[in-house]
Amino acid sequence: MTKTIAYIVDTIGALWVLCTLVLRSGLNFSSPYWKWRMNTAFPEHDPASQQQSKRHLALEYARWAHRIRRLR
Repeated sequence: MTKTIAYIVDTIGALWVLCTLVLRSGLNFSSPYWKWRMNTAFPEHDPASQQQSKRHLALEYARWAHRIRRLR
């Protein structure tokens, strides 16, 4: 039960991290930052570049970022 609650809290925090990242970039997904992020995180030749995998990996990154921020 505790792991489930922690997972839910981490997911909510992860969504917050992603929202702040999007807002800080000015909602401009064609900016140099987003181009760099997409090319380094999801190379075109990588099978993980499918949409579902991208969403999963982005959410896992955001969960990690949320946990790191909680350590401050």
